[in-house]
Amino acid sequence: MNIVGVDLGGTYVKIGLVDSKNGKILKKSSIETKVELGGQEVVKRIANAILELTEGTDYHAVGIGSPGSIDKENGIVRFSPNFPDWHNFPLGSLLSELLGKNVYVENDANSFALGEKWFGAGIGKNHIVALTLGTGVGGGVISHGTLITGSTGIGAELGHVIINPNGPLCGCGNYGCLESYASATAIVRMATERKKKFPDSIIFKNEKVTAKAVFDAARDGDRLALMLRDEVVEALAIGITGFVHIFNPEVVIIGGGVSRAGDILFEPLRKRVNELVMPTFKDTFEIIQSPLVENAGILGAASIVLQREN
Repeated sequence: MNIVGVDLGGTYVKIGLVDSKNGKILKKSSIETKVELGGQEVVKRIANAILELTEGTDYHAVGIGSPGSIDKENGIVRFSPNFPDWHNFPLGSLLSELLGKNVYVENDANSFALGEKWFGAGIGKNHIVALTLGTGVGGGVISHGTLITGSTGIGAELGHVIINPNGPLCGCGNYGCLESYASATAIVRMATERKKKFPDSIIFKNEKVTAKAVFDAARDGDRLALMLRDEVVEALAIGITGFVHIFNPEVVIIGGGVSRAGDILFEPLRKRVNELVMPTFKDTFEIIQSPLVENAGILGAASIVLQREN
C-alpha cells in the first residue's frame, strides 16, 4: 500500500510517495510553501504537487505533518506560528476535496515520533520519547503504542519544559525553556553573545555562525565551542531525565539538524543522563540518534495514516 506523506514547513513543503510495507520513499518532490499567497492557494499548490508526483500511480491516503496546534480529529490547524493567518483552518478537508482521498493531519513533532515508531529507531517499541532539535525543539511521546497528546490534543510540548526559570527568553514567552538552550537558534545566539569574549574562536572564522560550526569547532577542541556543547548537553540531560522519570520510555530518539553533530553531542549526553536518572531507571532505556535524517518529515507524515487506520 502506497501512502503520500507531506512535510509542511513555513518555507518548503516536502512530499513523498511511501511504500508502507518498508518505509521506502518511491518518489519525492519539494515546492516552496509561499505562505503569503494565503491558505487556500497553499492547499491548491500542495494538491497539484501531489497529483504531479503520483501521476500513473495509485495511493491510499495522505498524511500531513504540520507545525502548530492541530485538531487532528477534524484535520484543522487551530493555530500555527508558521502560518499566522491560519486560525481554525480546515487543512484536511480542503485537501481531501481536491484529491478525493482521506487526509489525516497531525502536529509535525508528533508525526516525527510516529515515523520513528513505524520506520525508524522505534520499530518494535511501544514506549518512545522523540525529540527534534532544529530551529526550535519539538517532541512527541508514545506510550503503550499510542501518542500522548492530552485532553485537548496539544500535549507533549517537550521543547517548552522549563529547564531554568531564570534562563533566556524563549519564543513562547517563557524563560529558560529547553528550546532556548538546545535548538539551533539558541546555539547560534549563545555563541554570538560571547563573540567579544572569545573573538579568536574558530566558530567565527566564517561570517555566518551556525550550530554545525559550533559542533565542528568542538571536535577541534575549541574552548568556546566545548563550553557551548556542555551547556547544550546539560540542558538536554535535565530535560531528558525528567521525561524518563515521567514516561519510562524504552528509547529516547533525537533527530533534527542539531542531532547530526553525532558523537560529540551524544556521548557526553548519555553519560550525563546516566548520572542524573534515579537508580531504578538506569539501563532501562537508550538514547539514540534518529536514522531517518532528511526523510523524517515525509516518513512521519506517512506514519500518521498507518497510526490512524491501524
